[in-house]
Amino acid sequence: MPSQPQTDQRERRAVTTGLELRAVGDAAAPLVGTATGYAAMFNVETDIGGYWCERILPGAFAASLQSRDVIAVHSHDTGRVLGRTGAGTLTLREDATGLAFENDLPDTTDGRDLAVQIDRGDIAGMSFGFVTRKEQWDQTVDPPLRTIIEADLYEITYTPCPAYPDTSVGMRSLEHARGERRDHNRRGALGRIAARRARQAQIERNLTR
Repeated sequence: MPSQPQTDQRERRAVTTGLELRAVGDAAAPLVGTATGYAAMFNVETDIGGYWCERILPGAFAASLQSRDVIAVHSHDTGRVLGRTGAGTLTLREDATGLAFENDLPDTTDGRDLAVQIDRGDIAGMSFGFVTRKEQWDQTVDPPLRTIIEADLYEITYTPCPAYPDTSVGMRSLEHARGERRDHNRRGALGRIAARRARQAQIERNLTR
């Protein structure tokens, strides 16, 4: 059964689908172009640091898009706002592929620089910040599969290095889901996670040497 997570902390995920820059037709408009692309993809299983796989269901952001004022920023820096849904400069919509966006870039230093970076291909993808409201874990597979059914969307971010920087919130959600299971596989599942953590830590130690 879908579970309600106990945490209210934000998570971040990233996609590397290509971005496009559409030119502004009116030369007098205070814009430098419209950036378009996808901030999230639906029904695509993504490996999260070797700990679990994750997919987002279509409709996961539907309620959030109706109620939240979502911002577009550069590199997760909320001081570098490039658009927001409440101002009409950022449009978000769900389709069969994922969470599509259109962002009218402002005639500011960040806006102009971003337009050049997208045109040159320097921005590799997008990231998005969210809080999971409804999810489901399948622990019959290895690694476990997390399905995000509903989430609150807070931001989308242009980033040159799409990555999954922090898995701590998802890890706590996974531990909570395991706590709800009352069968003989529980200890074995926790042991596999601990082993993955140790391997990841060993890899990170080797990289820093």
